Amino acid sequence: MTLSTRAYAAFLFDMDGTILTSIASAERSWTAWAIAHGLDVAAFLPTIHGVQSVETIRRLNLPGVDPVAEAAAITAAEMEDVGDVTPIAGADAFLASLPPRRWAIVTSAPRELAKVRLAAAGIPLPPLLISAEDAVNGKPAPDCFLLAAERLGVAPKDCLVFEDAPAGIAAAEAAGCDVVVVTATHGHPLDTRHPKFQDYTGMAISESMDGITLQAIVPDPRR
Repeated sequence: MTLSTRAYAAFLFDMDGTILTSIASAERSWTAWAIAHGLDVAAFLPTIHGVQSVETIRRLNLPGVDPVAEAAAITAAEMEDVGDVTPIAGADAFLASLPPRRWAIVTSAPRELAKVRLAAAGIPLPPLLISAEDAVNGKPAPDCFLLAAERLGVAPKDCLVFEDAPAGIAAAEAAGCDVVVVTATHGHPLDTRHPKFQDYTGMAISESMDGITLQAIVPDPRR
């Protein structure tokens, strides 16, 4: 699908896998947890991305396990392991080019973990950060994107969401937003009807009275 040249009122960005890469860090913490609970690590790890940690644990229905307490312990471990967290290519410069109050980060990560990872990647805190604590229902529910649009004072249909994971894409679709898929951390092609781009290298914006337009795009060669 070709990206529309329309202007948007706001850009909304997922964090992990979309503007920074924290996969190695997250998978180290989750691998240790999975081994301790006797899980098949290879089968389990693909399920952790794009959703809140507590929901990942809750879905397992493990006897005697408190999902809230376990998720907090995993978050603490992840906050101590950010040495190889880096920005997706071009993301820091692209975010810096956006007009204030016209963009937000919308992540399934807890707020403190998001702050630590953004700092590790050298990305300043955004004007608006929607984190796991803010939305009643996590991705793939649309709550987080609806809340971001509300706090920015714009309609969801006038927002362009940058995502990498199926749960986040589904959440953006349910919110009525347009979607761009960032594929920098993908190990294999993602089947999606949305435009796909490897990173932010070559991305630029133009501003007008109508809003922000994404332009000068270099598409994902793997699409």
